[in-house]
Amino acid sequence: MSDSRNTQRVDLLLCRLRFAKTRGLAQRMVEARHIRCNGAHILRASHAIRPGDVLTFAAAGGVQIIEILRLPGRRGPAAEAQAHYRKLDRFGQTAIAHPESLGQPEEENT
Repeated sequence: MSDSRNTQRVDLLLCRLRFAKTRGLAQRMVEARHIRCNGAHILRASHAIRPGDVLTFAAAGGVQIIEILRLPGRRGPAAEAQAHYRKLDRFGQTAIAHPESLGQPEEENT
């Protein structure tokens, strides 16, 4: 049994999940090293993505951190695409940011 059924190229995946308008734009995102998979930069558009992988990349709304739940078979409507991944950073706060940099007040000793 081939492993290709359980993987998908990252450029195709980003296009089908509607994070890139075209596959060519997704390829340029990869070439510019704007995509990470499980913390490591992706260097080729043909990089294989599997369910369970975590992708980090810059999108229109800021940094996106998503876990791939299942691989999409087509580029469908947004609601269909969103069913294939889970956002891990729902509030737009990255795990590397400190609370001080997010504008949260520090505790005061009174």
